[in-house]
Amino acid sequence: MTSGKKIGLSLLAFVLVAIIALVIVVLTFDWNRLKPTLNQRVSAAIHRPFAIEGDLDLSWERPKDIDGWRSWVPWPHLHAERIRVGSPDAITDADLVRLRALDLTLAPLSLLERRVAIPRIALSGGEATLVKRQDGNNNWTFNLGDTSDDPDTTDTQPGWTVDIGDITFDPITVHYRDQPLDADVDATLSLLGQPIAFNELSGEAPLTGSGTDRKVADYAFGWQASGTYKGQQIRGEGKLGSLTALRQAGAPYPLQADVTAGQTRVSVAGTLTDPLAPKRIDLDLTFAGQNLGDLYRVIGVTLPDTPPYSTRGHLSADLATRDALTFRYRKFDGQVGDSDIHGDLTYTLGEPRPSLTGEVVSRQLRFADLAPLIGADSSGDDGETQQEAPQQPTDKVLPVAEFQTEQWRAMDADVKFTAQRIEHGDSLPLEDLYTHVRLNNGEVLLDPLRFGVAGGNLNTTLRLDGSQTPLQARVDLHIRRLLLSRLFPEVELMQNSRGELNGDASLSGHGNSIAALLGSSNGDLGMIVSDGLISRNLMELAGLNVGNYLVGKLFGDEQVRINCAATSLKVDDGLARPRFFVIDTENALIKIDGSINFANERLDLNIVPESKGARVFTLRSPLYVHGTFANPSPGVDASSLLARGAVGAFLGTVAAPAAALLALVSPSAGETTPCNDFLSQIQTRP
Repeated sequence: MTSGKKIGLSLLAFVLVAIIALVIVVLTFDWNRLKPTLNQRVSAAIHRPFAIEGDLDLSWERPKDIDGWRSWVPWPHLHAERIRVGSPDAITDADLVRLRALDLTLAPLSLLERRVAIPRIALSGGEATLVKRQDGNNNWTFNLGDTSDDPDTTDTQPGWTVDIGDITFDPITVHYRDQPLDADVDATLSLLGQPIAFNELSGEAPLTGSGTDRKVADYAFGWQASGTYKGQQIRGEGKLGSLTALRQAGAPYPLQADVTAGQTRVSVAGTLTDPLAPKRIDLDLTFAGQNLGDLYRVIGVTLPDTPPYSTRGHLSADLATRDALTFRYRKFDGQVGDSDIHGDLTYTLGEPRPSLTGEVVSRQLRFADLAPLIGADSSGDDGETQQEAPQQPTDKVLPVAEFQTEQWRAMDADVKFTAQRIEHGDSLPLEDLYTHVRLNNGEVLLDPLRFGVAGGNLNTTLRLDGSQTPLQARVDLHIRRLLLSRLFPEVELMQNSRGELNGDASLSGHGNSIAALLGSSNGDLGMIVSDGLISRNLMELAGLNVGNYLVGKLFGDEQVRINCAATSLKVDDGLARPRFFVIDTENALIKIDGSINFANERLDLNIVPESKGARVFTLRSPLYVHGTFANPSPGVDASSLLARGAVGAFLGTVAAPAAALLALVSPSAGETTPCNDFLSQIQTRP
């Protein structure tokens, strides 16, 4: 044998011995000896505690489903027990992650391509604690250093990539603590027994407008959660897509959730495009609860108080936009109480405040469902109260519940609302409603707030300035051409009346409740009723017990025709006094004076009738109404006698207020009304 062959065989033998020795060392090496160094190096790299507290072992296995020479290259299999990743001490002393065991397999040949390929990962006993402080710092954001200034890191040098395959795990527990959101939630994430097709839960609707034709992946994970959020108990469950779908760039990722917070339930089902770098959401969204106003505590959107509601529509948003993030809730349908609602709303997270815009339509609105918005009686036809003002004193009529003006300053709004038909009993013949609501930096403007009533309309401009303390308010009200025949449809004799109700009011006040606003109000009110009818029966139908008493004293049980009823009130600091208040009937002239005090809800009214001679009054003394709004006390002023000509003398002093009221007389074309004649006579009376 030549010396060259001997040297070659010697080198080959050395290499084989070295390989065998290396394999023996690898197979028999106690990898736990590397734990201190490994723990120290990882802790320094991630700037937080890291430790493998249990066994660390490395074994080798042949790859499956690989042909050729590559199948002879063994893959390392790492097994580690009791792994702990800590949190920054300044945030929390709870560990970020704890694992009972970790198993992973590495494909070594991929390292030649600057790629870390981990085909399989198995986790057991996983637990994570996520904490966010009030200042915004959290324990899940890692500071791994900035290599942008490293001269060895350039765009021309491809970086390392990580490719993770299948992940299996038993249920993972997640604790979430968020101080800014006042959230304390515990959740469990687990694998579904069998994947669930996206269409089984979501249908095709959520893909509308998503800009992709790719098939949505199946649901692979399930989750459950419970805890507290903004002081409310929450619980929920849902499903998520697989990790493979999570890593597919530009693909729609399926998600589904059903969450209850307090008395509010929120359900979503749809897709999130490119979830690792979110670009778009397309979700079917359902809200349901006892009060739309509760949503302020859940999602921060200021909405009015309502009866129980539910609504379902489609929520979409372009998350990759450079403009203000905008959520669109389109083509929603729902119920508020017994009323239907439909429309489109857009919520924009802009500066200086978020804003809500859109249009809502109700084809049939039940008035009792509208009551909480306008402070009216919310009793249904069965007399059961659906929405009661909290802590309303029993001796007060005007609502004392305070406006939540801090919510008004949380966002802006520009929303139009239309009720095509209003359902109510015949005692209040509302026909339709339209309002344009604007909210700007705590100031609410309803212009117009328009009701169709009894063939006419009630047109209002209402301004509530919640940016000031106390709240400043102003209302301008115009009542036009309300037909008496339709105002009182149950009064048979009124059906032939051509009379109308017209009026104007302008009031301003300050205070954080309706009671406070009226108690401090200043302004004027004028009203005209022409060609009507009055009787005890009519007062009973209207529920006016005091009116029933007064009419009985004046006219007995007769029905008496009203030629004209006209009033002009001056309101100063919540005290309303008549400049002019006269009712002209076929039998008598009736003058009313005194005061109505909105500040203390007291009445001090005097009623003085004067016979026209067609009927001799048996009443010899004036009437009065004293007491409070809640407990009025009518009676006869026995200490005074009626003075003949008292009302007539009074009419001679009110020419100016009577002339002002003429502007409210609205006769049909080419005709005059009894009020037109009556007020014209007063205007020229000596």
